[in-house]
This record gives sequence, C-alpha cells and structure tokens, in this order.
Amino acid sequence: MDPYKDLKALLTKNRASLTKPRQKVFDLLMGQSPQTMQVLVKRAEGKVDRATVYRTLELFERLGIVNRLNIGWKYKYELSDIFLEHHHHFYCSNCGKSYDLPANPMLETMVDSVAAKEGFSPRGHQLEIYGHCPNCR
Repeated sequence: MDPYKDLKALLTKNRASLTKPRQKVFDLLMGQSPQTMQVLVKRAEGKVDRATVYRTLELFERLGIVNRLNIGWKYKYELSDIFLEHHHHFYCSNCGKSYDLPANPMLETMVDSVAAKEGFSPRGHQLEIYGHCPNCR
C-alpha cells in the first residue's frame, strides 16, 4: 500500500490535486496519534501557513481522508481507516493523552449486529472511552 498513491487517487477522483502543502499536512498526520488543530498548526510552522492547514483539513475531512475525533468541547484529527487500520481510542480526561484501543473483533461484530438489527447500514463508526490513564489514576 502506497499512502501517497492512495491520497493522490482520492483527491483526483474528487477533482482536487495533490499539492505540496496538502502532502505536507498529510505527512504531519502520518504515523501520529490524534492531534489537535493547535498542535498541527505549530508543527506546520515554516512549512505550511495556518489558513492552508485549516483548509486542507476541511477538504481531507470532507473526502474521508481524516477523521475528526470529538473529545468534549475539543477535537483532534487523525488519518482515516483508508490509511490506518480501523481502531478506537482511550482518552485520559485528566492529561488529555489518547491511546489506541487494541483491535477487538468481538466489538466490531457487536456494532455490526446492533446496526443490522435496527435496519441501519453503517458506513463507519468511532468509539472513544474516557477516563484516567495509569499515570493519572
């Protein structure tokens, strides 16, 4: 799997192009845990201007390239299941750190089963578990 090839194909399919700024924003997300807009803008300093980061993330979210994870009144961004293996998160409500929840096929089966029982055809889902991490307990 070549993430840049997939990114370019997805953008092209939606009449957009893979510009250098868009690739840089993508690179800031690649291999990272979910990040706030503030962190992304800071990491982009000197590479991509603030407005471009915002516009790019808006485009990426609309095209399904990134997921926006709502955490209380804040949110973080991470690459979508197109670029990462599907997973869920633990969030520490004390220190704000996020942890990937280990894959659990039983949980996924349960989500699919509940959706099917209700006649719902899901296109995706997110699950975040809030609490305190081992360091904050």
